Amino acid sequence: MNPQFRNPPPGGLDPNAYDDPVTVPAADIAENPYWKRDVRRRYPRLSTVTQSDAVALLEVGSAAAPKQELIGEAGTKSLVAAQEQGAKGLAVAFEKNTGLAKDVLGPGGMPPLPSGLHTHGVAGQKRYELESEQSYGTAYPCRTFA
Repeated sequence: MNPQFRNPPPGGLDPNAYDDPVTVPAADIAENPYWKRDVRRRYPRLSTVTQSDAVALLEVGSAAAPKQELIGEAGTKSLVAAQEQGAKGLAVAFEKNTGLAKDVLGPGGMPPLPSGLHTHGVAGQKRYELESEQSYGTAYPCRTFA
């Protein structure tokens, strides 16, 4: 055989003789939409929090931080009651219970900061410190022209 030429040549095989291997879960287009198959992108998923959900979170707490007095069967009953009251709206819940958001608010009644990454500063703020040396060190192989 001569390795310089293609063997078999293009068009030399019968296209009907080739059997396409099909994997059933991946080939099922109805149950496998593109956004589930595409692993290169992280498509954002819509998430909504209704007023009844917000009232339930404020009154009962979340699964990560439940209120201590509402653990167990009492918590389940109060969650159902809170969701029913939450259908009326947040304003009705705040009028009924004035200290509802006290556990959520920070010092001075301010809302929490969006990021909990910098918790070592005042109210979670990171202090910006300016370095005295504004260039690369002597160990770095780079020339600077000042």
